[in-house]
Amino acid sequence: MATHTQVNLPLPLLPEGWAGEKDFKAIGKLSAATQRSIEAVGPHFLAHARRARHKRTFSEDDRIQAQENAKKVEDDDSGEISEPEDPMMLSRDAKDWKQQDHYAVLGLSKYRYKATEEQIKRAHRKKVLRHHPDKKAAAGSTEDDSFFKCIQKATEVLLDPVKRRQFDSVDEGADVEPPTKKQIKDGKFYKAWSAVFKAEGRFSRVQPVPKFGDEKSTKEDVENFYNFFYNFDSWRSFEYQDEDVPDDNENRDQKRHMERKNNNARKKKKVEDTARLRQLVDDVLAGDERIKKFRQEANASKNKKRLDKEAAEKKAKDDAEAAKAAAAQAAKEAEEKAKADREQGKKAKEAAKAAVKKNRRVMKGSVKDANYFVDGAAPAAAIDAVLNDVELVQGNIDADETAALAAKLNGLKIAGEIKNVWSEEVKRLVTAGKIKEADIKALLKIDGGGVF
Repeated sequence: MATHTQVNLPLPLLPEGWAGEKDFKAIGKLSAATQRSIEAVGPHFLAHARRARHKRTFSEDDRIQAQENAKKVEDDDSGEISEPEDPMMLSRDAKDWKQQDHYAVLGLSKYRYKATEEQIKRAHRKKVLRHHPDKKAAAGSTEDDSFFKCIQKATEVLLDPVKRRQFDSVDEGADVEPPTKKQIKDGKFYKAWSAVFKAEGRFSRVQPVPKFGDEKSTKEDVENFYNFFYNFDSWRSFEYQDEDVPDDNENRDQKRHMERKNNNARKKKKVEDTARLRQLVDDVLAGDERIKKFRQEANASKNKKRLDKEAAEKKAKDDAEAAKAAAAQAAKEAEEKAKADREQGKKAKEAAKAAVKKNRRVMKGSVKDANYFVDGAAPAAAIDAVLNDVELVQGNIDADETAALAAKLNGLKIAGEIKNVWSEEVKRLVTAGKIKEADIKALLKIDGGGVF
């Protein structure tokens, strides 16, 4: 168990006179001293603890550590080979190097195009240590060095960026076959197709490549994926499969013929590969349930918009028809009301006119009942004078005044009472200036005995 030692270290004093330097400017003060626990850690402390535990000197510990590190490196190198060597591969003819799997030759099948330059060099070193002709000869082996040449050729190809890209373009070992119908039915649709397009994505000039995703992927992610692979920009080339061009200056025509043939073959293979990838995308698109779901949602949304639009148009049409009907009804009601008002006004006018006529008859009847304000048989001159005054009064009073006067006269039979009513009315009209006193011939000259 580690122990802690308390160390008291006072802060050093500033040199005398230092604070008085011309360019010095104090911007703060030092905080007070604090006691802290310090625990020894780090590689140097571990080395010290290791030496103390095993009672080693510095040189002994360094030597032992170097040996352990070297052994660790050897163990790591031996552990890099993760696949057994195929006997058929060991017997391969070195002249047939274009048909060999360079990654398998170096034991890098599980890495393939992902293998780093350092891994390739380490794999080459391990294979050389195992298959070098001198080592086999020392072991008494009579095998030829064909596989060793295969190792050298594989290393040459894989360490050259151009040659490696050409080989990776036709490396069938890195391809992933499309899933079968059985795999799709077993619920491995997204996982299986993801592996396929991950392998295809290694040829893309644009990185990173969109992932295929799963059933939870958004519509945007799915559309990005299909748009990317429908417009796939591939760096894949097919020079590796060219037929060898004879390096003979005497056969220039044959050399040009082979070059044209190889160029045409590359173009054809490029077109075929593009069509293959396009067909691959079409196949997965046809079975992608996400696309079906998105289409259904789009159709539902489209239908909803159409139905909403139709409903809005129908509502607008109904509202317009209702407004039109309401306006027509209002116009009809207004017309009927105006007609009724006209008829009522007409009736009122006729009634008022009839009332005026009736009231005038009452007024004329009253003077008749009063015997034209004379005793005995009334002479024609007296009758004309009274009736002329009555008509003068009737002509200068309105319907309300006529009604009021008729109401006062209605039912009166005594000549004196009738005389008083007419006398007051004539005086009122004269006072109001509606008639002139000089125009009255008989009604102002009424006396108890008659008209003078």
